[in-house]
Amino acid sequence: MRWRKHTNQITGFLVVLPSIVLVAVFVYGFIGRALWASLTDWGKDPSQALALNPVTRFIGLQNYRELFTGFIDGRFRQDMVSTVFFTVFFLAGCLLFGLLLAILIDHKPRGEALFRGVFLFPFALSFVVTGTIWRWLLQPGGGVNQLPTLVGLRPATFEWLTSRQQVWRFDWNDLPVIIGLLAAATLAAVAVVARRAGRRRRAIGFALGSAAVLGLAVGVAPGWRPLPFPELHGFNLAFIGIVVAAVWQMAGYTMALYLAGLTGIPEELREAAVVEGANEWQLYTRIILPLMAPITLSAMIVLGHISLKIFDLVFAMAGPDNAWTDVPALLMFITTFRGNQFAKGAAIGVILLVLVAMIIVPYLRSQLRKGVRE
Repeated sequence: MRWRKHTNQITGFLVVLPSIVLVAVFVYGFIGRALWASLTDWGKDPSQALALNPVTRFIGLQNYRELFTGFIDGRFRQDMVSTVFFTVFFLAGCLLFGLLLAILIDHKPRGEALFRGVFLFPFALSFVVTGTIWRWLLQPGGGVNQLPTLVGLRPATFEWLTSRQQVWRFDWNDLPVIIGLLAAATLAAVAVVARRAGRRRRAIGFALGSAAVLGLAVGVAPGWRPLPFPELHGFNLAFIGIVVAAVWQMAGYTMALYLAGLTGIPEELREAAVVEGANEWQLYTRIILPLMAPITLSAMIVLGHISLKIFDLVFAMAGPDNAWTDVPALLMFITTFRGNQFAKGAAIGVILLVLVAMIIVPYLRSQLRKGVRE
């Protein structure tokens, strides 16, 4: 019996061994290769960039230092700021419209199946197709700008994908203070949640951490200036069109997640809340939405990692040369395959990997721990 058990284990291991080898080589091996390339000067010498056996030297974190503090890499820093704004508006739009559409369908309107298919259809398209469609719709001289003419008004003049106007501008040198304040606010919010959940020690720890980070942000961070000169960054209004297209495509996915959660809530629970005197607003805000918090978190994780590595939608809508709609993934493509600066392109890729890992890894860890407890 023991021999048969060991045989089954060996057989199972041999079955998954090819997948392990392939993942190790083509995923983690390439990640390691990109990380090593980012620590070299590959591409700084044009004669060695495309050589069959390029001669490179190890320069440590110099490429990363240049990206965040170098004089000529302001475009990368603006791309990082644009990605943050895009992520915030993309998440907010998808969650809000997805929830509203799910609530609408949950009320069982006439033609429910048709509405469900119409709202979910954009999710079946690729970002390239979506980008091509919305590029036609958002032409400055036509498309959406011509809608007012249908009611006898003058056409709109908003430059959807070509606008060079920025709002909410800030100095890059203030970034350490901004990050410190956001981290302190996040820790404080976690402390409040832990306190309400009855985890007093954990709440005290997060509260103390929030106070410490706040002290560093106010007392220490203002003295650290990444750049010796002011460099203003903000939200490019040209990104509005890209946010609209992205929300149009992914809101259906969020709707499907919320709709699955809504259909899983027992009808008896809703009826009991109504009997207790809860109105429609209280029913959703105090009962249904708290029950769907795990779904909201899952949607935020998926949408967040999509927004951080967005490439094809921006490429299809605005092209690779429109700096006002640039994102780090697109800049990585240009830097690597146009500028032949392979080390700096690899550094941008590693930074994107770290950002995505900061979102995915804690979520996977919590899910694994939850599965072990269950």
